[in-house]
Amino acid sequence: MPDLTINVRDILGSQAGDLLDHECRTVSKSALHCPGPDFVDRVVAQTDRNANVLGNYQRLLNSGRLGGTGFVSILPVDQGIEHSAGASFAPNPEYFDPAKIVELAIEGGCNAVASTFGVLGAVSRKYAHKIPFLVKFNHNELMTYPNTFNQIPFGNVRQCFEMGAVAVGATIYFGSPESGEQIQYVADMFAEAHSYGMVTVLWCYLRNPAFKVDGVDYHAAADLTGQANHLGVTIQADIIKQKLPTNNGGFAALNSGDSSYGKFRKEVYTELAGCDEKGGGGHPIDLCRYQIVNNYMGRIPLINSGGASSGAGDLAEAVTTAVINKRAGGMGLISGRKAFQRPMKEGAALLHAIQDVYLDESVTVA
Repeated sequence: MPDLTINVRDILGSQAGDLLDHECRTVSKSALHCPGPDFVDRVVAQTDRNANVLGNYQRLLNSGRLGGTGFVSILPVDQGIEHSAGASFAPNPEYFDPAKIVELAIEGGCNAVASTFGVLGAVSRKYAHKIPFLVKFNHNELMTYPNTFNQIPFGNVRQCFEMGAVAVGATIYFGSPESGEQIQYVADMFAEAHSYGMVTVLWCYLRNPAFKVDGVDYHAAADLTGQANHLGVTIQADIIKQKLPTNNGGFAALNSGDSSYGKFRKEVYTELAGCDEKGGGGHPIDLCRYQIVNNYMGRIPLINSGGASSGAGDLAEAVTTAVINKRAGGMGLISGRKAFQRPMKEGAALLHAIQDVYLDESVTVA
């Protein structure tokens, strides 16, 4: 096992006791299908996925510093489309070069690099055999004026296969007017990807201005993101990527006054997430646990996103997110901007710090 580069408790500081000593009293860890070295044999092999999917899933889990642990650390860089290339790469213009993106993933000890058709296709013959490729096949482009928010395909599944990818990824904006169309074409493309033996990863994001109620933003609420996850596993995503929950009570808020939205019960908050009857309160590990519960009790693992770069606080934020994910029963982090919007050596060190959380045997499932 690689040597640890950080002391997790020191990085967490005053939060260490609350995060490392918390015991989840909602859904027991014994009910979960937690990540581990035998995850493909124990869980994935029970599914209808073919032998080539199992092989590529195992390759993904065997790569990088976390190889053999059952956990993953993935570098995602599709921000050149999602957030505009100039705005994303201005802090480090070298990342306009696709080779530098892949080199950061390798230097950072990642299990895989996730990026666009263009980025990974540009360096496929040099790197596809050195680190697993995860090709993101749809994106939200920001050139339409005024900006629109819709995930559209940028290529096809066969291209992913031919460039040597082990996995494909997609985003669905659940709750948006376009979500029905996105669900249908992503489901079709995931089925095709499975036929080629590739693993499928779904960014289960929410998008609707109505999800902001009385000044509170519920786009990362545990209950709404949990249901998005449940829709994602229904279309046979093999791994779910989701934002870490920041609050709860989205369904309750959207069913206040004269409005009516979806279906919910107070037990979702009180018994399954450790909150009050309207979703108030709740420990961050319990809120993340609820996301995993919606992933068929972890049969389809959860990876959380690393979020935007805020500068000096990035290390503590990344380690905190990793601790919450791991202790909730998650499989890892997919963190990009915190790594590539700084010099490569510093970016690699931050990725190593995230991985240290999963390598540290003292950080256990709550």
